[in-house]
Amino acid sequence: MRLSESETSSTSDSKTEIATSDHQGFAPVLKNQQFLILWSGQIFSQLADKVYLVMMIAIVANQFQLPNQPISKWVSPIMIAFTIPAVLFGSLAGVYVDRWRKKPVLVISNLLRGILVLTLPPLLLIFQGQILSTTIPWGFGVILGVTFAVSTFTQFFAPAEQAVIPLIVKDKNLLAANSLYTTTMMALLIVGFAIGEPLLNIADSLAAQVGLPSNIGKEILVGCAYVIAGVILLILKTGEIEQSPQETPHVLADIKDGIKYLGENNRVRNALIQLVILFSIFAALAVLAVSIADHIPQIAAEQFGILLAAAGIGLGTSAAILGSKGESIRRARLSLIGSIGMAAALIGLSFSTHNLWLALTMTALIGAFAALVGVPMQTTIQSRTPEAMRGKVFGLQNNAVNIALSLPLVLAAEAESHLGLSGVIWVLAAIAVFGGVLTWYMMQTADALDRDQSQPETKV
Repeated sequence: MRLSESETSSTSDSKTEIATSDHQGFAPVLKNQQFLILWSGQIFSQLADKVYLVMMIAIVANQFQLPNQPISKWVSPIMIAFTIPAVLFGSLAGVYVDRWRKKPVLVISNLLRGILVLTLPPLLLIFQGQILSTTIPWGFGVILGVTFAVSTFTQFFAPAEQAVIPLIVKDKNLLAANSLYTTTMMALLIVGFAIGEPLLNIADSLAAQVGLPSNIGKEILVGCAYVIAGVILLILKTGEIEQSPQETPHVLADIKDGIKYLGENNRVRNALIQLVILFSIFAALAVLAVSIADHIPQIAAEQFGILLAAAGIGLGTSAAILGSKGESIRRARLSLIGSIGMAAALIGLSFSTHNLWLALTMTALIGAFAALVGVPMQTTIQSRTPEAMRGKVFGLQNNAVNIALSLPLVLAAEAESHLGLSGVIWVLAAIAVFGGVLTWYMMQTADALDRDQSQPETKV
């Protein structure tokens, strides 16, 4: 018997794309004890991530920067040391995450990062006054080494964290879970950069009050945040099934398997492409924000963080609303709406560079519409990727996203010198529309193919 069109439509991808009747927004996720444990670990771990760079800048300013010397000379190598592991080890870490149990990866990566940060004060004391080269102190070399190691362990934590969410959250609640995660991430990003410095100063003051050296409170705060995250995740139950040991393929073969899977699965590949485009646009905006702030009479160029904070508030607010109300809208449609909305807000921003409130409104809208792209696409990757492939896919995603974040740092300033600020913003708007339309079209094509395959041949 041939299925009717309505029956076929209701069975095709209903588990992950269409809202179920018992969907209750955030309520089922917040009642999920295992998700709450993972979420709590995320809060401490990501807070430590966000404050880490602020802490490093504070250490450099106090111990290495000379009077009248630009701090960028010291900060740039730290940023490079933090970025290189993401490019080198993103895919490799994903391969091993697939082979290993996820819970130990989450716990150990946090504990090791905490231990590394807590060892900074004695290491800096040991190498105090020693010179690595004519211009670089040994202590600064220690900072670069610790930063490289912390970032390396982060590359294992990130894909393991993403792979655990589908293990402990039902498919129908993945959108709400990712929305909550995104909201938390943006809130911590704002909190970390907004109150990072006063928070570190308070930690130093408290250390002095209890009889410790006043300059090690920063490291204790950040290191303990990582350790607390690891301890919390010790009680996490992922429900992973212990597999019998078998011959493991070569690492490069595993990476090729991940690439092959992306090549064969249109929805996952297109969602990944859309995320890469989204992060590229945001990275370019982070670079251009300094120039935008410089054009706005009410603020100085160094206050560009106000614009980024507005984008973060818009993204977090939209993600929260999306988690509660967005399950009834197809993900491809959400992505298309978000892409077109981002493009419109970017165009509005190009005309708002001389008015602070208009610029803040446009950047907040950019963030709000970005959530309509990022959250559904991340949910699509999680729900569409088999458990055995998640580490590989999330590792490749981590790799691609970090490259997408790095390239605009090099290209945006050069493009601005040729096209002007408004011209670059218009190019970003065109890229946003292109990515949204491409994803929508490819997902529509995949849906049509699924419907055709679900219909049995009619006997003559």
